[in-house]
Amino acid sequence: MIFQQTLEYKMLGRGTTNISRDVQDLVIKSGITTGICHVFVQHTSASLMLCENADPDVRHDLETFMQTLVPDGDPMFRHQDEGPDDMSAHIRTVLTNPDLSLPVSQGHCNLGIWQGVYLWEHRTHPQQRRVIVTITGE
Repeated sequence: MIFQQTLEYKMLGRGTTNISRDVQDLVIKSGITTGICHVFVQHTSASLMLCENADPDVRHDLETFMQTLVPDGDPMFRHQDEGPDDMSAHIRTVLTNPDLSLPVSQGHCNLGIWQGVYLWEHRTHPQQRRVIVTITGE
């Protein structure tokens, strides 16, 4: 059996949004009890991550690290058509993940107790983002 649905998010700018509940709700809706849940973001300047869901400082520290690793407006970047965060957002996406594969067990995503699925926006301006969730199994 295969189930697929697209989720849409209005991102207010750079940062993370916990989408675990939305993904989990689709797994339940699919009726699939054992299989794989594939989550894919359809953009080149946003990514997905499986991250600690208890302490928001973890996501803040990841953003601080990424800002140090890939600073906006670095003069080495030629591609800055949409502003100083343009190329840095693309690099951040390449360094992270546009997709995640999660196990489905007993009709739910089988995540660890401290794990959450996050949409990570890399642009500084508000963006509309689409995430495709595909669940396969039985």
